Amino acid sequence: MGWTRADIPSQRGRLAVVTGATGGLGYETALALAAAGAEVVLAGRNEAKGANALDRLRAAHPGASVRFERLDLASLASVAAFAQTMLAAGRSIDLLVNNAGVMALPERHETADGFELHFATNYLGHFALTARLLPLLRRGGSARLVNVSSLAADLKSIDLVDLQSQRSYVPFRTYGMTKLAMLMFALEFQRRSEVAGWGVEGLAAHPGFARTDIISNGPASSGLRGALWRMSKSFLLPMSPPAGPAALPILLAATSPDAKGGGYYGPGWVLEVIGPPGPAKLPKRALDRTAASHLWEASERLAGVSFA
Repeated sequence: MGWTRADIPSQRGRLAVVTGATGGLGYETALALAAAGAEVVLAGRNEAKGANALDRLRAAHPGASVRFERLDLASLASVAAFAQTMLAAGRSIDLLVNNAGVMALPERHETADGFELHFATNYLGHFALTARLLPLLRRGGSARLVNVSSLAADLKSIDLVDLQSQRSYVPFRTYGMTKLAMLMFALEFQRRSEVAGWGVEGLAAHPGFARTDIISNGPASSGLRGALWRMSKSFLLPMSPPAGPAALPILLAATSPDAKGGGYYGPGWVLEVIGPPGPAKLPKRALDRTAASHLWEASERLAGVSFA
């Protein structure tokens, strides 16, 4: 049968922050953590969706300790403001789940900060958030960082010269590159935590092929790949698991005593598309330590943060 929500250890007394928690994988992750007794901060950019998510969560688990905090990962100012709110409260954070994202937008867009939207939302905002919350993660002594990656991360390379797809914007590849960046970030975080003695574990997980809004509403990519997607999604989506089961690899990485720093988790059946959660295959490029170090240094510079 494999690992299920029933295997989640008690999370009572622990504080979890989940980005993109107003729907999809983020909501299901927050729901399961709250059911296990954790205090959960649902971080998202849409306050109306946040209120709705809180209502649904409290209806499912009356008495759950949950709250919504506004966070727009496409804005470094919003990331800084969210982190300042958490730092002012002073509560140690036991779990940070970096989940929020956008997928394969048909055209290239830039944020107010001047960054390509996938890069800003999926990766750089999470990098900055983690750096700013590191003091609270370290305070607990046994915290975990879980970055949500994707099967799309299995790329042959990451273009460190064109991280924001200025020279070449291919929607699916740009999305995949940000998810590869999230995976490399988690592994590099673990290595640096071990060296610096942060006491925080870095892990990653992917949901396989999940039936969530980010899939069913898109991607609206142009070209042949977009056309093939629009033709095939009507029969592929009904065969894919909904967000609840698809969130299990994330929950395993976040809570299981068997999950360790540097681990990567996903569905265990053929091609890691569906199935019970377990160890996932790391793309070869994710193991390039030199590229990961260069990516880290570039990200600190672009986000204006430092893990030191």
